[in-house]
Amino acid sequence: MSLMDLVAGVEGAEKTLTAFNPEDGVLEELRERFADRNLAVVARTTLGGPRNFVVLSHRGSFVTALDAAELLRDDSPDASESAPTAYRSILDHLDETTFTSYDRRRMLAASREIEDRAWRVGEGSLHAGFQAVEHLERQRETYERLGGRDGLSVHAYVRPSARVRSVENVRLHLERSAEIRDTWFVAFDGGSEADNRCALLAEERDPGRFYGFWTYDPDTVEYVIDHLRTSYALPEPDGDAGRC
Repeated sequence: MSLMDLVAGVEGAEKTLTAFNPEDGVLEELRERFADRNLAVVARTTLGGPRNFVVLSHRGSFVTALDAAELLRDDSPDASESAPTAYRSILDHLDETTFTSYDRRRMLAASREIEDRAWRVGEGSLHAGFQAVEHLERQRETYERLGGRDGLSVHAYVRPSARVRSVENVRLHLERSAEIRDTWFVAFDGGSEADNRCALLAEERDPGRFYGFWTYDPDTVEYVIDHLRTSYALPEPDGDAGRC
């Protein structure tokens, strides 16, 4: 399965949050709260049923349910363990955060979080797809700095070009495949802790516009890196976190 197949698979796994008998403003608030999640938020009216009751479902099957007031109580919930219990009951079933029509500026902002985590952890491997050489050149300083971090192995993927120059402390993979040309990805294997794994993966479906997801799910991140390792002949990890 290619990286683009993985994007399509996440897209096809959309869940539905149904608000039963919502009061004014509740549906709009729910949609705003989950705007960047792979989640359709809809309303349903019933006779004699509870108000502001929400049900999470996937392909018609029940997943979880709770009161909308509990879900919306905190103004700034996040995916951390400190998030409110009611919010966690929804987040636990939403492994990936999806986005639509991001431009390069927003993609860079999303990439920074993963790059910063790799820098802070300081071990493991970081993999980044730049599509074309000009995008790599714009990030040269950042990636040379990352590659200079002791214990961190950094891999950059880009289409071959006469203008490609080596990047200090970074292993370049020059690849002509469609997924290297059409996807933007940054994946960090977390070093010795699976909980540190994270990845951003997006397909450029229109010039300069990306559809994809970022994830902290260890299995999804492992799949992305294993795919890169298998497809582009990366050396197998040998327990040494140094550069490849």
